[in-house]
Amino acid sequence: MKKTIILLFLITLFLPLATQAQADFVPETFEARVLEIFDTRKIIQENGGESVQQNIKLIGLSGSWEEKEFDYIGIADIEVLSMSNTVFELGDKVLVRWDKDFEGSDQFYIQNFVRRGYLYLLGLIFSVAIIAVGRKKGIRSLISLVITFFVIIKFIIPQIIGGSSPLIIALIGSIFILATIIYVTEGFSKKTHIAIVSISLSLIITFVLSYVFVALTKLTGFASEEASFLVGTPGVNIIDFRGLLLAGILIGTLGVLDDVILGQVEAVNQIKLLKPDLSKRKMIKSANEIGRTHLSSMVNTLFLTYAGASLPLLILFSINPETSVTFASALDNEFIATEIVRTLSGSIGLILAFPLTTYLAVYFLKTKE
Repeated sequence: MKKTIILLFLITLFLPLATQAQADFVPETFEARVLEIFDTRKIIQENGGESVQQNIKLIGLSGSWEEKEFDYIGIADIEVLSMSNTVFELGDKVLVRWDKDFEGSDQFYIQNFVRRGYLYLLGLIFSVAIIAVGRKKGIRSLISLVITFFVIIKFIIPQIIGGSSPLIIALIGSIFILATIIYVTEGFSKKTHIAIVSISLSLIITFVLSYVFVALTKLTGFASEEASFLVGTPGVNIIDFRGLLLAGILIGTLGVLDDVILGQVEAVNQIKLLKPDLSKRKMIKSANEIGRTHLSSMVNTLFLTYAGASLPLLILFSINPETSVTFASALDNEFIATEIVRTLSGSIGLILAFPLTTYLAVYFLKTKE
């Protein structure tokens, strides 16, 4: 009896301490390297697909588990879809999530591979290639790219997270990016002034079209899975998702417009230099012929970019007969409708940019430049 009372007393004494220690525990994500693969099991799914589960030994490379070895038990009756097709090899660097279960035992979950090193290498190859081929202009292009990246990361995204209008922020950011790209890469001249005016007018056309048809088709901005993840995310204020959709359309179109319009302005400039006595009407006709040769490829660039992003959903519609998806019902799907509005609005702005740029360059560009 006395032993029972003492045991109950000890449990009562130390249980709150253990509970408090578990409550104070903060999960941690750290890097680790694969040291050994204990076991591998392949699972054949009902649809014929194959998934892989593994038990492996790792060593921590950072955080609380640095230089410490631990085991990851990946073979289980429950299939983890996020890593089901991942095969780990000796030497792989991975991101590990350390947590504790309700009994206080350590639990490890492999979240992803550490890919940064190879991405840095690819970025270095890109930088060397653009400088080697473009020389001074390549260096200026690289500088403008870095500035563009920081405008998006340090201005546009924080402002949107803070609750500002995505559309207004995207317009301000796009204008700054536009001026940076053109003036840094091409210099300060009448040609660059005309290019900026042309791009700005084309962006306005794209904005009006996308705004009208986003409203008419009643797009909400929640079509993508990423957008739905933002709802209720800590640290993110209420976001206008329809405005976010329009902002994405503007920024995506800007990336194509600057190249197209600068090329068209330069085409008019070369025509004026080679044939200064040519009438304005014939100059416009000749420049538009040059523009038409680039038009189809640029429109296809926009279409293929957005179609590539939609490819998994398009495949799902095609191979799943149980959904009874017809062409008409596919068009009514918000994800598909969003990509169509995005593609066609951007393409129309791009199409109209050619004659608009040609007209401005013919009438306002001086051949002395």
